[in-house]
Amino acid sequence: MYTKESLIRNLEQLEVDRNGTLLVHSSYKSIGEVEGGPDTILDALTDYMKNGLLVMPTHTWSYIDENNPRFHVQDSPSCVGILTELFRKRPGVVRSLHPTHSVAALGKDAEAFVTGNEKCDTPCGPQSPWGKLLERKATIMLLGVDLRRNTFMHGIEEWANIPNRVADRPVLLYTILPDGTEIPVPSRRHSGGENWSDYFWKVNDIFIKKGVMYTGRFGLAEVRICDADRMTSLLNQMLRINPDLFSTIDPLDPALEYEGDRT
Repeated sequence: MYTKESLIRNLEQLEVDRNGTLLVHSSYKSIGEVEGGPDTILDALTDYMKNGLLVMPTHTWSYIDENNPRFHVQDSPSCVGILTELFRKRPGVVRSLHPTHSVAALGKDAEAFVTGNEKCDTPCGPQSPWGKLLERKATIMLLGVDLRRNTFMHGIEEWANIPNRVADRPVLLYTILPDGTEIPVPSRRHSGGENWSDYFWKVNDIFIKKGVMYTGRFGLAEVRICDADRMTSLLNQMLRINPDLFSTIDPLDPALEYEGDRT
């Protein structure tokens, strides 16, 4: 059985920057049996990052839409796992106001990090917390999940203006504050009739080869530790060569050579 102390040792072994910005995508079940359950995992993460900024996605895209347009900041549950749902309710945690792709943050500059998210008309715009991850040269931890759950990669595609990634026509959604105030948020949702992230797995090996990502363990879970800055640089290069990189299941072209690739 894993304990808070053993999980903190795992984070130390993973060499996560305690003073930096850490975004965690997670699968609770992948970690194995933990003394105290999910709260112990959150205790380990928050204690480890007490001098930095800890961020988790608290998305609601699975049920907030034009037929159900009201996102209640305080009450609308996260659709991306139990750890994210419990984290957003913790003392001191602040949640951003985007109706479909909110995040929750705790620690250094948390308020500034989430501020203004409701002004973004796409899920992962450059002024959103997803863009701020790049500004901060953040670490992205995929805890028991793979690159298909890496929302930041949607952001890179948005910023590169890859066709068919967001709708041309916005739908009117509303963010509801705890005091009942309604904020109208025109939102251009992810589009195209495909789940483009299903193909994010294609860059797993080149991410490791190029030093964008490395792997380790947190409890029983396999963990991928990603460098947001390096990831953006490499994917921008790959998307310039092939804008349809994640539009098809076709594997990477082994004949293509990317900057620094000499093996």
